[in-house]
Amino acid sequence: MSTSENGAESDRPMLVSVVIPVFNGLPDLGEQLEGLAEQNYSGPFEVIISDNGSTDGLRAYLDRHPLTDRLRLRHIDSSARPGGPYARNAGTAAAAGDFIAYTDQDDRVHAGWLSALVRAAADHDAVGGPIETETLNSSEVAAWRPTPEPEQRFTTQYLPFAHGNNIGMWRKTFDKLGGYDETMLGGGDDVDISWRIQQAGLTLGHAPEAMVAYRLRTTLRATWRQAVGYGRTSTEVYVKHRPLGCRRLPLSMTWLALLIVLRHNPLIPLTRTRIPTGLWVLHAGVLVGRIRASVRHRTFYV
Repeated sequence: MSTSENGAESDRPMLVSVVIPVFNGLPDLGEQLEGLAEQNYSGPFEVIISDNGSTDGLRAYLDRHPLTDRLRLRHIDSSARPGGPYARNAGTAAAAGDFIAYTDQDDRVHAGWLSALVRAAADHDAVGGPIETETLNSSEVAAWRPTPEPEQRFTTQYLPFAHGNNIGMWRKTFDKLGGYDETMLGGGDDVDISWRIQQAGLTLGHAPEAMVAYRLRTTLRATWRQAVGYGRTSTEVYVKHRPLGCRRLPLSMTWLALLIVLRHNPLIPLTRTRIPTGLWVLHAGVLVGRIRASVRHRTFYV
C-alpha cells in the first residue's frame, strides 16, 4: 500500500472494519445496522459489535439478525472494563481491516458515509465527518442542539476534532497512538484522540459528505446529565493537554455562557426565553460540569 507525501495512505483499504461500541443499545442499534446495509461503498467491509456488558439480549439479537451475512457482522465481548474507549479499543483489536471506521449504537449513518470517509482518507491519516439532528429527532428536540454546516469542522479553542460517532483512521494511525484513552469515561475521548492525532504530526481530514444522523436525548433530565458530563470531560481533556499547549477557554466564551444561562433561564419569569429550553439546559449543564471539574482538578476552565 503506497503512502502520500503527508504520510497518509493513498490507496483504498483492502478491508474496512466498522467498530460500534454497544451497551444496552437495543432497539436503536437495529436502525444503525439498517443504515450500514444501505451503504453505497463498493469495497468490502465488516461490522464489529463491541459488547461492553449489555444485559438486553444483544448476543441473541445479533445471532438471528437478518443482516448478519450481508454486513459480515461479528460480536465481540468487551465487558472486561466499562466505557466506550475500552470498547472501541477491544473492537479494533478484533477487527481485520486496515482502515477502521467508528460510529455509535443509537445513530444512523447516511448511505454515502463510508464511501466519503474512505475517499478523504486517501489523503489523510484520519478523517471525520458532519452530523445532523433532523432525521432521528423531532423538530423540537433537534432545536436543542445546533450543529455546524457539513463543510465546517468541529472546532475548539485549541485544535479541531472529529465527532466520536463519525471518525475513521488507518490502522497504523491507531497503532501509533495506542488507541483511545480508556480513562476517559462519559465523553471527551473523541476530542482527546483527535488532538493526539494532530500532536503526533498526523493529519485529521474532514469529509463533508460522510454524514451521520445523530440521536439526541429526548428529555430535559437526560439532556442535563449529558451536558454536565460534557462539561466535566471537556475540563479533563484540557487538564491532560494543558502541558502540550492547550489553552484555557477565552474569557469571552465564559461570559457568553453566563449571559445565556442567566438571561434565558426559563425558571425565572422575568428573564428572556427566546432560546429553546433544551438548549438552555445544554448550556447550563456544560457550565455546571466545568465548574465542578475545575474545583476537583484545582484549575480554572469555565
